[in-house]
Amino acid sequence: MATVHAARRRSAVLGDLLPGALARDIALVAGSALLVGLAAQIAVPLPGTPVPVTGQTFAVLLAGAALGWSRAALGMLLYLAAGLAGVPWFVDGGSGPGLPTLGYVIGFVVAAAVVGRLAERGGDRTPLRTIGTMLVGTAIMYAAGVPYLMASLGVDLGKALDLGVIPFLAGDALKVLLAAALLPATWKLAGRRGDRRA
Repeated sequence: MATVHAARRRSAVLGDLLPGALARDIALVAGSALLVGLAAQIAVPLPGTPVPVTGQTFAVLLAGAALGWSRAALGMLLYLAAGLAGVPWFVDGGSGPGLPTLGYVIGFVVAAAVVGRLAERGGDRTPLRTIGTMLVGTAIMYAAGVPYLMASLGVDLGKALDLGVIPFLAGDALKVLLAAALLPATWKLAGRRGDRRA
């Protein structure tokens, strides 16, 4: 019983519950990059903006919470570096540095790291804390994406907000609420399974 409780205390994020440290970490880093790349291909274009609705931001937030700051940041750095090098897994199979949405991808690295750090401190254990954690991560992605959008399109802040933030607020709120339901429930399930093994 004491061993299970000690293992649970050391499990700062959900990824820590998996066995095999080095192989696990490599798989989680690569898997998170792949997950975000796949989520980028689920894109719904919106009229009047080069920024589509995708599953990327949700994948980034979940990766941050599940993997912790270092693995999540490495996964998003891998996603960014491979996309810049020509892997066609940015939005709609894009790659390279010329995309107006690249600022959001840069923001993924910081957002995943911050969400991961907050999750390591229990920021994904209750619905209310998860909402706060996911809102911080979402704000970071916007904070990186909007200035890049302004520079790449040559528009002012108001126009960039119209193109890259306002159309996405409702969808991002739904993603935050979904994460607030999923993550604490997953922790409860993991705790019950640990109790049964004891």
